[in-house]
Amino acid sequence: MATTIRRAVIPAAGLGSRLLPLTKATPKEMLPVGDKPVIEHTVRELIASGITDITIVVSEGKSLILDHFRPNPALVARLRADGKTAYADAVEEVGELSWQGHITYLDQHGPYGNGTPVLNAARNFGDEPVLVLWPDDVFVATVPRAQQLIAAYEKTGCPVLALMPMEPADSVRYGVPTVNEDLGSGLLRIGGLVEKPNPADAPSNYAAIGGYVITPGIVDELAEQTRRWYEHRSGEIYLTDAINAYAAHHAVYGKVIQGQWYDTGNPLAYLTAQFAAALADPEYGPHLRRLAADQPDPTTQP
Repeated sequence: MATTIRRAVIPAAGLGSRLLPLTKATPKEMLPVGDKPVIEHTVRELIASGITDITIVVSEGKSLILDHFRPNPALVARLRADGKTAYADAVEEVGELSWQGHITYLDQHGPYGNGTPVLNAARNFGDEPVLVLWPDDVFVATVPRAQQLIAAYEKTGCPVLALMPMEPADSVRYGVPTVNEDLGSGLLRIGGLVEKPNPADAPSNYAAIGGYVITPGIVDELAEQTRRWYEHRSGEIYLTDAINAYAAHHAVYGKVIQGQWYDTGNPLAYLTAQFAAALADPEYGPHLRRLAADQPDPTTQP
């Protein structure tokens, strides 16, 4: 098996139902966080981590994603002719991400579930390990999350899951790993995941947060799940189920990610990510802090 990770998959075929009606016409991956759509944060993270081949798995209604990353020389030329050099540079730089990450697109097909887009893209993997990152997460970290996952894979040669510490009460929102061994420096050997357990049943105080290094063995488990689905036509194809099946007989690791994680998959989380990005902006942050400080506390109003 290859020891260098150069490929990544971004599953971007979901409906964004938790953000409706905002996502009725606009893909959730194109909602802005700061001055970039959320999927651009993911693409930039991958490129900054040395990934050279990115597959974005899409579905009907996601053409805005393709349009965003597609170079637009005509627009750049018009902006330069109008003297809008900074805007032209910004548009051109986004278009350059397409070749920097060698972005290709794949239409999703098959059973519902977050394992299906990974299996759709697997025809291009061969025996290579692959990063899988969801496009509704934003990480702010000195070392990109993807790079931290790659380093963990290079140390172990095994599948790796991104983990974050969680409050026990939050276990009902996440997949929670069973920790078999703490190897130090945030690297844990895990025995599998328990999906959304009650706090009393949670096997650890870590949450799996949607970043993975997968290997051919995981892809084989996804293929087996899908084969059984076509026999019975029930249930969904989940990546965590494939990881659990693989972990029953093989080593799987978790990497506790150093950094700040922002989920944008529901309204409150999305607003939080937007607010945090705005506050961190050197131009807009001071103004927004003053604005927030001037707002009355609604809980104290008569």
